[in-house]
Amino acid sequence: MKITGQCHCGAISFKATVDPTKVLVCHCADCQQFSGGPFRAVLPTPAEDVVISGTAKHYVKVAASGNRRAQAFCAECGTQLYATEAEGAPKVLNLRLGCVNERSKLKPSTQIWGESAMPWLSELGSVPIHCKGLASPRMQREP
Repeated sequence: MKITGQCHCGAISFKATVDPTKVLVCHCADCQQFSGGPFRAVLPTPAEDVVISGTAKHYVKVAASGNRRAQAFCAECGTQLYATEAEGAPKVLNLRLGCVNERSKLKPSTQIWGESAMPWLSELGSVPIHCKGLASPRMQREP
């Protein structure tokens, strides 16, 4: 599948050919903290299948295992773009689904670090949802 994406300000963009069956959700505490949300959705993609325009800033995270991962983001707007190996030429880019234009077509097939998952995630289906902001009408859910 061909995808495109960019950071929020547009300083960095990318095009890629991806396997849509590889999308995963990570519930680890690091992904929660990095994303500012309850989980992070990623799409592992061979680096040679991604073309990036613009220059990302990198932060190297050292996991409890000692594994070093470069976290790429836009230095201007802060959008997270991908993570990859910290040493040597990148082999795989874990593209952040939030900056992919076709994200609504990329359903996760796997979840990892379930021990860290927020216990209320399974209850979201019963929480009222508005079409847009709080002042907008609530969406009607099908039974």
